[in-house]
Amino acid sequence: MQRARLALPYLRACGWEPVVLAIAPDLIEGGVLDPLLEATYPADIRVIRTRGIPARFTRWFGVGSLWLRCGRAFSHAGERLLAAEKFDLVFFTTTQFDAFTLGPLWKRKFGVPYVLDYQDPWVNDYYQRTRTKPPGGILKFAAAQWRAKRREPAALREASGVIAVSDAYGPTLAARYPWFPAGRVELLPFGAAARDIHEAKQHRPASPLVNFEDGFFHHIYAGRCGPDMSISLTAIFRAFKLYLEAQPDKAAKVRFHFIGTDYAPPPLGREWAMPVARAEGVQAYVTEHCYRVPYFDALHYLVHAHALLAIGSNDPSYSASKIFPYILANRPMLVLFNRHSPVLAFARQADCGECFEFENTDAIDDIARDIFQSWFHEGKMHRLRTANPDSFLPFTAESMTRRLAEIFDQASGFKAL
Repeated sequence: MQRARLALPYLRACGWEPVVLAIAPDLIEGGVLDPLLEATYPADIRVIRTRGIPARFTRWFGVGSLWLRCGRAFSHAGERLLAAEKFDLVFFTTTQFDAFTLGPLWKRKFGVPYVLDYQDPWVNDYYQRTRTKPPGGILKFAAAQWRAKRREPAALREASGVIAVSDAYGPTLAARYPWFPAGRVELLPFGAAARDIHEAKQHRPASPLVNFEDGFFHHIYAGRCGPDMSISLTAIFRAFKLYLEAQPDKAAKVRFHFIGTDYAPPPLGREWAMPVARAEGVQAYVTEHCYRVPYFDALHYLVHAHALLAIGSNDPSYSASKIFPYILANRPMLVLFNRHSPVLAFARQADCGECFEFENTDAIDDIARDIFQSWFHEGKMHRLRTANPDSFLPFTAESMTRRLAEIFDQASGFKAL
């Protein structure tokens, strides 16, 4: 919903009247209600919320999938809406990829073109390639991938536009489907809104997870974590262990907090950072809150942190859109991504933090020594590097929405006056 939320305040100025079709928040298992989010877009935007089967009725026999529980109701609501009113375009922006299958159906039935938003890969061979356990377990993930491989081609063939958060998606789709040109995918990362940061500075979580006034130096990471971040986590914790050995008194004052790292609802959440911290022997300095937190709670921790950890996946195509609010938080930042990630290239262009890179596990010790020397020993974790504002301008929510509207114009055949 982040893409839609950030675009809603600006779409009308670009000639588009938005209507949002969404699943009711209370049906999203593990979802976190954040009333402040609804105050960030115009109150008169039409939002139609559909329902379905609550997870409490299906979880007991092992089914928690949001689409399996609510997809039918969502589909029927969309058809009623398209039958009753004239729409120029349907925009699918979600990681519930089964929703993409509605695009060809609605196009044939109602004659409405559609645009797909790839925020993650739909068909994903990362876990197979790396022999790591996928989220949800092997069987459920395999079933989801079986469906994806059979449904993705039809959705792509008839799409009037495809956007993605990473420039790796076009070549990947083209390699999978020889009939699909890589150039059809428009790169469009999530933007960031400065007013969100302003709101976060005034906001205070109901039950704070971090006390920034306790005399310790707090590093914050907020967002998804997982087995695909093992290299980043290992390098940082190994670097900190070197700091503990070299300057134990100073290092004893350092803490690391990982917040909102798993998608699973309570009590099913899994820790991803702590097992790596234990393996490196630094668990006493690390805390992990694996459950999701309200968006403005997460921003609160970013803007009040003493330093930020912007870390990436082992997967080179991973593009963490949270880099933009991290930058707007304007705190000292350690950036560690796969050397081929677009995030690393942008962070260097923006000059927004101390950047480190990796490619595989072979050089973890070398990377750890570099981080120790620069970030900890030389004290760069205390030095703020304000991002180049010119480099960030194209990534504001307003700029991103203008680009999105241009894609809508082209997909629908609309020609601006």
